[in-house]
Amino acid sequence: MNLPANPQLLDLLAASHALGTLRGGARRRFEAIAREQAPVRAAALVWQGRLASMAELQKPVVPDAAVWTRIRNLIDAEQEQQAIARQRAVPATPEAAPPKAGWLRSLALWRGAAAAGALATVMAVLVGVNLSEQLRNAPAVQYVAVLSDDQAAPSMLVTFDPKNRQLVLQRVGAYREGEDKSLQLWALPPGGAPRSLGVLGRDAALKLTAREADVRSVPALAISLEPKGGVPSERGPTGPVLFKGPLIEKTL
Repeated sequence: MNLPANPQLLDLLAASHALGTLRGGARRRFEAIAREQAPVRAAALVWQGRLASMAELQKPVVPDAAVWTRIRNLIDAEQEQQAIARQRAVPATPEAAPPKAGWLRSLALWRGAAAAGALATVMAVLVGVNLSEQLRNAPAVQYVAVLSDDQAAPSMLVTFDPKNRQLVLQRVGAYREGEDKSLQLWALPPGGAPRSLGVLGRDAALKLTAREADVRSVPALAISLEPKGGVPSERGPTGPVLFKGPLIEKTL
């Protein structure tokens, strides 16, 4: 399946994979394709990064005391219903009068269940609205690159956000440079010398200021290991190139 040729389908599958709604054989097929095709792998990592950042920025919500009260009422009602069922299972005797409060207790159970269902519906709507709002405000992504090592293991996800004029980098591998070294990002223009796009900090995720002209028509990016603080752009990489990969333009 040539998913990169169908950007809308690729974006939908990548979002479903990150949300966990893509399951079974479809999920396994998508992951197999992602291992073979860099654009598919990049789309999956972009959506994983989006949802991870949303979870980190989301403020903790303390449930209202009424929620715990409803849960307690539901548990009590269920226990009462089970007790009634056990009593009905015992053979009746002339002295034993049938329970008269069964219907009332059942009514309490159904009312509690209905309240819980309504609460769940409201919560689902609120979560959906909140997620939709966050997705609308999410950074646009126009260029994507997955930079891999010489074993083809993904190590760095790079995206370009044209709205904020930023390159967003996220470490997805285990590599960590020494205290006396720095990683430096390079654009590899066709037929030209490498051009520095910035020196990376040691954070797992970071941003570099960039213009679209800095990445337009650049077929690939690379990251080299340099002395601490990096080297001037005109000198080009002086240390080993650790990661590299194609820069892919995607539809906004």
